[in-house]
Amino acid sequence: MKTTYKNVFKTGAITSGFIGNAIQKHQSKTAIGAHNIFLGQVRADVIEDKTVIAIEYTAHEEMANKKFYEIREIAFEKFDLTCMHIYHSLGEVTTGEICLFVFVSSPRRKVVFEALNFIVEAIKADVPIFGKEIFEDQSHQWKINS
Repeated sequence: MKTTYKNVFKTGAITSGFIGNAIQKHQSKTAIGAHNIFLGQVRADVIEDKTVIAIEYTAHEEMANKKFYEIREIAFEKFDLTCMHIYHSLGEVTTGEICLFVFVSSPRRKVVFEALNFIVEAIKADVPIFGKEIFEDQSHQWKINS
């Protein structure tokens, strides 16, 4: 039997409206004492005298969603979290736009800092998402995680 995992991908940039709606859902939960947010933004890196204007993200979606699920489960086991949201962009995201949104909540502030760092590092290390950096002259190269 095939397991279906939650789709964490959004086409294009993750908007401030989307982020705001996700956060607002948790304001009425009185057991939460702290929230922490990581927003990964596309940088205008200069590589060999060429400036990045966008990154085109692709992924093996089924495998990536499974990895996101595993990271989520490990984080809930390891940390006292109340909730967690993880979303990543697919397709083209221009510089200055958000491509990764991670949100965690817990009764305690120290936990959200530790958990968020763990989650973001695990995503960078383990999730099969690939970025093609697109330069001003429309040339491109595959992104090296940094």
